[in-house]
Amino acid sequence: MRNLAGYLIVGASAAAATAVATPIIERVARRKNWMAEPDERRAHPVPTPDVGGIAFFVGLIVALVVAFSMDRFQPLLKGNSEIIGVVLAAVFITALGFVDDIKELSAPMKVTGVVVAAMILVWFGTTMFYFRLPLLDVFILSNDWIPLVTALWLIGMTQAINLIDGLDGLATGITAIAAGSFFFYSNNLASNGLLSEPNIGPLVAIITLGVCIGFLPFNFNPARIFMGDCGALLLGLLMAVSTSVVGGRSDPQAQVGAGQTYFFIAPIFIALLVLGVPIIDVVFAILRRAINRQGLATADRGHLHHRLIALGHGPRRAVVILWLWTALLSGFALYPALSSTSPNLWPFLLLAIALGGFTVLHPRIGRRHEDTTA
Repeated sequence: MRNLAGYLIVGASAAAATAVATPIIERVARRKNWMAEPDERRAHPVPTPDVGGIAFFVGLIVALVVAFSMDRFQPLLKGNSEIIGVVLAAVFITALGFVDDIKELSAPMKVTGVVVAAMILVWFGTTMFYFRLPLLDVFILSNDWIPLVTALWLIGMTQAINLIDGLDGLATGITAIAAGSFFFYSNNLASNGLLSEPNIGPLVAIITLGVCIGFLPFNFNPARIFMGDCGALLLGLLMAVSTSVVGGRSDPQAQVGAGQTYFFIAPIFIALLVLGVPIIDVVFAILRRAINRQGLATADRGHLHHRLIALGHGPRRAVVILWLWTALLSGFALYPALSSTSPNLWPFLLLAIALGGFTVLHPRIGRRHEDTTA
């Protein structure tokens, strides 16, 4: 795959910088009392720093500096205003999330801030150009529609990651799996000449994977630090950028072989599949609150991770189960798209049945075993 070694160096730089920055930010947060207090919705028993997303931003900047220093990325980055848009939007959205973490902004103010970040992306051209609906047609976005689509896409991505961030390591791990999967998919498209160039999508995806890997050891149960809204918003921004500039710029007329599904599944839907777990959570949250006549910002315990715990799974097992579902959806999306032969999807169906059975039945089997041995 094109420039794979270079991308891995950049991703490793993001992971290393994030890993170094996280404990420093943790100490500063404890000193400044930037802490998330325990309550009935949070699973952690003690006050915990909740501004870990600042470490993501450090990892992003270090990774971009490394990429700029490498000759192989000069054609991609030199004179490319889009990367400036990513950095400026990242600065703004991280600051927005940080203020929310320490002072708690209103929901309308946060949405307005996300829209402002989207307009920064639009100003610097970091947007999708068109998208294709499976089996239908290619829709080219006019200048009037680009700001609206960019804002909605960014709001959707940030909310998806924010809402799933309810257990230690859950959002970090899901985003890492999704970003890694999307990197391999988008880099494969670029290697086959199916992306308009220059395209920053694969670079942003590998940086997203790197910052998540660097942060996860500090965030897995029992977490020493949370990403907070500054982290969730930044990860949402990075995933929105990588998916939009890939999904909205790949060759809409391409057909890459009888075994590949690219010609009837648009790349934008690959992004929705690899982020299927948090997106499903968002959809059900919207429906649940609409049925109950609650505001969309109303907190509840109806999210997927809450339901797994209610079934009888512990927090760690619930996190791993949702990681596995994300990996399964990512594999289901990637295998047909990357295969050069007619894909056999039966193994994915069998794995889904097995994982579904484990998700639903494992707590019941465990309780029966305890009852028989009591």
